[in-house]
Amino acid sequence: MSKKITSRAEDYSQWYNDLVLRGNLADYSSVKGCMVIKPYGYALWENMRDALDKMFKETGHVNAYFPLLIPKSFLSKEADHVEGFAKECAVVTHYRLKNDPNGKGLIVDPDAKLEEELIIRPTSETIIWNTYRNWIQSYRDLPLLINQWANVVRWEMRTRLFLRTAEFLWQEGHTAHSNREEAIEETERMLNIYADFAEKMMAIPMLKGLKPEHEKFAGAEKTYCIEAMTQDKQAIQAGTSHYLAQNFAKAFDVKFQNKEGQEEYVYATSWGVSTRLIGTLLMAHSDDEGIVMPPKLAPTQVVIIPLTGKDEAVNTMLFDKAIQIKKNLIAKQIRVKVDDDETKRPGFKFAEYELQGIPIRLVLGARDMAEGKVELARRDTKEKFLTTEVDIENQIENLLETIQQNIYDKALQFRNDNTFTVDTYDEFKEVIIKKGGFVMAHWDGTTETADKIKEETKATIRCILLDQKQEDGKCIYSGAPSKQRVVFALNY
Repeated sequence: MSKKITSRAEDYSQWYNDLVLRGNLADYSSVKGCMVIKPYGYALWENMRDALDKMFKETGHVNAYFPLLIPKSFLSKEADHVEGFAKECAVVTHYRLKNDPNGKGLIVDPDAKLEEELIIRPTSETIIWNTYRNWIQSYRDLPLLINQWANVVRWEMRTRLFLRTAEFLWQEGHTAHSNREEAIEETERMLNIYADFAEKMMAIPMLKGLKPEHEKFAGAEKTYCIEAMTQDKQAIQAGTSHYLAQNFAKAFDVKFQNKEGQEEYVYATSWGVSTRLIGTLLMAHSDDEGIVMPPKLAPTQVVIIPLTGKDEAVNTMLFDKAIQIKKNLIAKQIRVKVDDDETKRPGFKFAEYELQGIPIRLVLGARDMAEGKVELARRDTKEKFLTTEVDIENQIENLLETIQQNIYDKALQFRNDNTFTVDTYDEFKEVIIKKGGFVMAHWDGTTETADKIKEETKATIRCILLDQKQEDGKCIYSGAPSKQRVVFALNY
């Protein structure tokens, strides 16, 4: 049987790495700062991508693809944007290599210097808005609702698989509108799509809110976000949606003629989620035995394991039954695998599938089958039970729904149990240092206070909740008047 993974209590960071590496999701790359997404991890990303893509298209969005390489001058056109990304950019300066005349391999050809340096895409606002200038002339061309599935590079050498890598996969939506109200409506619509996806597919409860002014996206007027809680009681930003106002339209001179024949600058949004969602899912649900995968996203929802022996006739009967159940489950759109590997012992298989987080394990034994029964095991609760073989496909379909809901309920209870309200800075420090979690507290609205709190406690303002009621109070740090509480937490 495979060696157990590190427990959360022993070393949470190592536990997470064990989940990713031993769970066969990803591996480190020989390229510093990058990772290799393995087939099982990529299958999980494909399920996320396909579900989100369907939600985007149901709301009128279409996919396109824009260049990976962006002229440096494009980034310079929007001052806040370039300042926000300048330190993370990877820059292409030459277009050719040549053999070293001293016989030391390949070198950059000094005669192949680019006239203008190119930036490897850290995000695509600039290249896309430069293109939109050619596509938008009239109000009839609006709204323009485009999404892109792509990779981006933000220079980062401290690799944390799925959470912090130099290159990662994501989607980025970029939309253009004729007025402010429509653009804000789009920004909030996409935030709600992200929250719905996270809660219904990932089984993770989300806080929806606005970032404070000092935390908003570079070039945005407003940044909305969804925030999740991990099992070490920290916050993780799972997605963002930005109202860009007319900033990029003005930077790239994107105007349209309105219904009255007057020229106006276009209003913009952008929004995105990335493979960081995989890390979020792992840290929200998994346990000391391995990954706990929400059934709706699990690459394999059911694994069927025939308990074979020395009697070939019995083995054939078991495999035939396994194949029949598999066909019936596939007919119900359930992702299923039959493990026909006779070189591994059942105990090893059970441990490996538990580590990989497959929601349901179905075991076929000769004795049980003779009695018309099969054994089912739930990954989320580790419960095992015998059930009748009759109508097994419907039983499994219902059980998958039960598991999905149970995983969500457990995560919601955990968040509720670790959300606190405080009124003084001493209370705040006590909770942040000794308990962790989300802390609801009054803040005076200044960057200076937020920076001081971060400096002294490492806690940051995660968001200003959209549904937060106005409530007169005093800032926990400065004592200045405050109209509402905000969410503080330690974060990834």
